[in-house]
Amino acid sequence: MSLEMEFSTTSKPIPASGISPESPQKYVEEISQLPKEKGWRGLQELFLYKNFWLYPVFLEGALHARDHFQAQPTDIFLCSSMKTGTTWLKALSFTIATRGHLPSDDGSDMTTVSLRTAVPHDCIPFLEFNEYSTAVTGSEIPLFASHLPYTCLPKSIIDSDCKIAYICRDPKDTFVSMWFFLRKFVAGKNSTDVESFSSIDEAFELFCKGLSSHGPYWKHILGYWEASKRRPEKILFLKYEDLVEDTQLWVKKLAEFFGCPFSAEEEREGVVERVVKECSFESLRNLEVNRSGKHEKRGRAIENSAYFRKGVVGDWRNHLTDEMGKKIDVIMEEKLMGSGFTF
Repeated sequence: MSLEMEFSTTSKPIPASGISPESPQKYVEEISQLPKEKGWRGLQELFLYKNFWLYPVFLEGALHARDHFQAQPTDIFLCSSMKTGTTWLKALSFTIATRGHLPSDDGSDMTTVSLRTAVPHDCIPFLEFNEYSTAVTGSEIPLFASHLPYTCLPKSIIDSDCKIAYICRDPKDTFVSMWFFLRKFVAGKNSTDVESFSSIDEAFELFCKGLSSHGPYWKHILGYWEASKRRPEKILFLKYEDLVEDTQLWVKKLAEFFGCPFSAEEEREGVVERVVKECSFESLRNLEVNRSGKHEKRGRAIENSAYFRKGVVGDWRNHLTDEMGKKIDVIMEEKLMGSGFTF
């Protein structure tokens, strides 16, 4: 089966059904009533919503989606906590869904915008940024993404019985990747701000207390893990480390889950291998759009290169002590005990 998706980076946002233009002040006021804690220095305060800590930049969009987003049974959500493999999952999913337009090795047969001309986050819309109101025409597979915990997703997503693919990652690598990303984000706003950003030791202690974006991380994992056990046909749960170990296997599983499995002919022609190659870390990082391009989120310009730091398993050892690694392992073991899930 071969799918085709028309995608244009110049398409204008169009009102989705039920989306209201009311002032964001409504959500600012709602957020102001929530419990709050100081987040990592250099960032906004964290607010507690449904037992999870979120920054206002994400929470405002989450509340708007709660009130206005109407999921359809055919929708597919790519869900994850921050810095757990979201960019890679988006790249793989978008390429699987648009493989009818997969470019040749030399790029000569490009017929639509692809990962070669757009960062993965501009290919699949984030729920929290109200990007679902942007037209992506001709898609046979409506793909969306979200960092929201399972219990914070709009009720319509759960009620519509749409599919969810969730990816998690070793908490030590997740923390290190998050620290570097947010540090670069803060530096991008004001070069002097990075000097006041939380040290890695300070941020580590907050992470271990659950005080991080969309944290506690263990609760984020548990929400989707338990939901996947209740509805295995609707929720695909995968680990970043497994995806690294056997990417081809998981690419085929994703295609089957999306309802567009690779045909025998496609497998013979090496389409699976081409998807993996197009979406490899090195391939994506070396693309011009990801070396020098930028994209905007809520008025903030972010360098695309920020999403491609290393992508390796075990990089935490270069930045955390063995004692710090053991501390996170013990916390995760305690918090996940009895769930049946382990890293």
